[in-house]
Amino acid sequence: MNRRVSKSYLSKRLAGLAIAALAAMSASCAALWYLYAVSGRGLAAAVCVTASIPVMLLLSKLFLIDPYRETERMLTLFSKGYSTEGISGLRWQMSKGVEDVVDRLEEILFSDEAVNLSKRQAQYLAMQNQINPHFLYNTLEGIRGEALMNGSDDIAKMTETLSQFFRYTISNLETLVTLDSELTNVRNYYTIQEYRFGDRLKLDITFESERDRAMLQSAKVPKLILQPVVENAIIHGVEGLLGTGLVSISIQFTGSRIILTVSDNGVGMSADKLKELNDRMSNIYGRYGSGGESGGIALANVNNRIKLLFGEGYGIIIMSGEGSGTDVEITLPYITRYGDAEGAGE
Repeated sequence: MNRRVSKSYLSKRLAGLAIAALAAMSASCAALWYLYAVSGRGLAAAVCVTASIPVMLLLSKLFLIDPYRETERMLTLFSKGYSTEGISGLRWQMSKGVEDVVDRLEEILFSDEAVNLSKRQAQYLAMQNQINPHFLYNTLEGIRGEALMNGSDDIAKMTETLSQFFRYTISNLETLVTLDSELTNVRNYYTIQEYRFGDRLKLDITFESERDRAMLQSAKVPKLILQPVVENAIIHGVEGLLGTGLVSISIQFTGSRIILTVSDNGVGMSADKLKELNDRMSNIYGRYGSGGESGGIALANVNNRIKLLFGEGYGIIIMSGEGSGTDVEITLPYITRYGDAEGAGE
């Protein structure tokens, strides 16, 4: 059984020592200036001590604070299971003991046996994932061909759209895609749902301005962040309506951020339920529903991936009221290259 205990981390002790040292220097500086003001002596000493404070702060930042922050960040990524670079990418070691531990972990992680096993697993999964999608696409193409031969244009169209949807979600292994691709995937998903709901479901996609539309053509966003939210809006928002359900996606561009708002005119939710969901969204390990409740990739999954890629300043916020629909606001950094993602959260 795990117990929470109060731990005196080295970082806290170093911070306390740095504050005490700065306070002592400041006091010495004040005393020397006072001595100079009273007796006219000690000007050189007062100037030297005063000038040494910003120099020490700069050196501390360059040689202590920055290396510590990078080491802490890399080790945190490793401890969360997000990246092995938390071990192999360390440029500064905190102590000889930490260096020995890192060396030992690298021996284990990057031994020939571990690497070969990982390669075999990757090759097996790659071959398996090649078989399943190809079988699926060939089957869908066969259904489409039969439908066209029998004059069933609606079935042929639906099968073609379903094939495009699966190609995007299964075969495209990109982490970041263009916003235009993500919107096309949402339109394909909506076309599939149209066959189920008919005129009872509408989708509307709008940019705040034509200038924003042009600027965002090359914007990169995480793959599969819109379709799960639209799916959630349909299943939990508008499916139970007696009238027409409307799902709208509004896109705003602030110059440094992209704000995607998925709104529905559905049943909404209570204040307690809304608070619970937003609390889960604020936690990177939160969960939305259980057992596939959202009918696809969960909102928490989307939120977690955004935060892992870009940091805590981005992600999902939910706004809703009983009987007044729901708005899901997705905030992303504006980037145009994959390499920009690493620094977006700084």
